[in-house]
Amino acid sequence: MNEFVYLFHSQPPSGTPEQIQKMMQKWLAWRQGLIDQGHFKDGRPLERSAKFAKGWQKLVTDGPHAETKELVGGYMLIEAKDIQQAVELSLGCPILEGDGTVEVRPVLKLF
Repeated sequence: MNEFVYLFHSQPPSGTPEQIQKMMQKWLAWRQGLIDQGHFKDGRPLERSAKFAKGWQKLVTDGPHAETKELVGGYMLIEAKDIQQAVELSLGCPILEGDGTVEVRPVLKLF
C-alpha cells in the first residue's frame, strides 16, 4: 500500500447550524467508511489562521490573504494501492457536494 494526502480546499463553511451539523455527519460517515476499509491513517481539520514564511529574506506574514478564494480546510492521510484508488476513494468526500475540491497527492517515499 502507498500513502496519499488529501488536501481539502473550499470556501469557509456557511449555512444554518442544522445544515452545518448535517454536513459534519456526512464527513464523519465518509471518514468512518475509510477507517472500516483500512484506508484512513490520520487527518484533521485546520484552523483558518496561518503564517507564511517566504523567500531568502524569510519574510513572515499573516494569512490567509484577502485575495485567497479557497482555504485549505484540512488534510487526511490515507493508504491506497495506487493513485487511481486514492482518487476513487476521494470521490465520496462531502466537500464535493459543493464547490470544494480534494487535492490528492502521493507521499514521496524517501527510504
